[in-house]
Amino acid sequence: MNTKHKKIGLVLVSLLFFGAVGFQLANDRLHMLQSPGATVPDYQESDYGLGSSYVDSLKTYPDLKKGERQPFNLWEYAGSGKSSFGSPELPMTFDEWLAFHKRQKPTLMADVRKYMDSRYDFSGKTVSGEFMSGNQKPIMAGPIARLPKNVTSFEELAKLTPEEIKRKNLFPYKPLAHPLQSVAHMVFPDSWNKAHPEHLRIDVDHDFPDAYLPEFPPPMFLTTHKELGDVTKGKEVTLSNYYEIFNGLITAEQMEGLKELLKPTPTTWFNHTPHRVTEEPSAGVSCFSCHVNGHTNGAIELAPDSRPNLARLRVETPTMRGNYNLMQLASKRSVRSMDHFAEIEEYFDGDPGMQQAIGPRSQKREVTNRMGDFNAILDYPPAPKLNPLGRLIATKASDQELLGEKIFFGKGKCSQCHSGPAFVDDYMHDLQVERFYKGRPEGPIKTFPLRGIKDSPPYLHDGRLPTLADAVEFFNLILETKLSKKEKQALEAYLLCL
Repeated sequence: MNTKHKKIGLVLVSLLFFGAVGFQLANDRLHMLQSPGATVPDYQESDYGLGSSYVDSLKTYPDLKKGERQPFNLWEYAGSGKSSFGSPELPMTFDEWLAFHKRQKPTLMADVRKYMDSRYDFSGKTVSGEFMSGNQKPIMAGPIARLPKNVTSFEELAKLTPEEIKRKNLFPYKPLAHPLQSVAHMVFPDSWNKAHPEHLRIDVDHDFPDAYLPEFPPPMFLTTHKELGDVTKGKEVTLSNYYEIFNGLITAEQMEGLKELLKPTPTTWFNHTPHRVTEEPSAGVSCFSCHVNGHTNGAIELAPDSRPNLARLRVETPTMRGNYNLMQLASKRSVRSMDHFAEIEEYFDGDPGMQQAIGPRSQKREVTNRMGDFNAILDYPPAPKLNPLGRLIATKASDQELLGEKIFFGKGKCSQCHSGPAFVDDYMHDLQVERFYKGRPEGPIKTFPLRGIKDSPPYLHDGRLPTLADAVEFFNLILETKLSKKEKQALEAYLLCL
């Protein structure tokens, strides 16, 4: 074989070899790739019984930059956002950001107050002789939701069907949005900002009058020292005084957990970076910044469970009292333990990627366990009219309160979701409130306990029910129980006993 033939042979062998290798590599790549998945042939869109034009009738969320105002009627919008992931970058320099909000905030808050006044009559009227557990703040009377002009009473409204109420746009308890949802995050009440001006926001204020929020500071009750009543003696528990108050009352491990609950850490908008809503850099917030003294100060936030930001549900800060008796925490997520809850806030926005820009919270599992262990000894306030099984003691209760209890466990249907020592079933329920107004369904929401409920206004997950009387009216409509005015007043009187 001459040289020419040898070269041709080598080329042929090479082509065969590399061709086989190439085929094998291509075949391997097919095995490494994920298949495209199946598709339903001739797929038909469906609104799943919500109404033939339901989906198409909802508006598309506006495309907003951080800080820009949104419509207050966000329940009328639906859809997805551009991304699930947030950015630590502002749309402008911090100096421009500060100047922008100094211009926008006065007008925004004037419009917020006008909007809230269109929905509620914050008259300041109180329930005679009734106070929250700390005996410093009266219970606000209601209902204060404004009825449409052509409806004379809640009793008249309750005679209509859900379809009629929806068609005539008469429902007074539509959802509440965050006053500046393009930024969102925690908004503290005036009472908190007065004591902690470092948390005063440059862009927005709370939209509820302080009279309709929990007392501040609230009392703290411990399961391990019921005999002491309020262990704080009227003080807000802080990093500077917690040791003095609790040394000798709780264990060293619980003391460590309490310290962590009081220690500020950076969050998405309260931190030391330019990506913030305070004029000066901030050390952040602690768990007890919102859950002050293990209870609540009425601060609002958005649930971290959805995107875009405009689709997230406004949530009121729930109390931590009695969490030892709960098997499920959080409003939309099925969080199953207090130590787990201490781990997953993700800067309160469901976005752990922000850690890279703002800094990690640095709480290990043993630390969050200790936080949960202190949380586990926070008790409900005393309820002297209840017996050991949670029923009214007849000799201590009024006839009106006893009638309210009968309605609670009967005609009012309350006990179907609120039962047991905490008056909660530990389930999530879909109230299907969208039956009463044209808007995006909010889906299942966790049932919250009713023990000590008089201390935790406003009510429902987003606070759209400012008083207990509003809560009674809301559920009378939602559950279609057709309670009389006398029965509703009796039910409210009973709830004040819990």
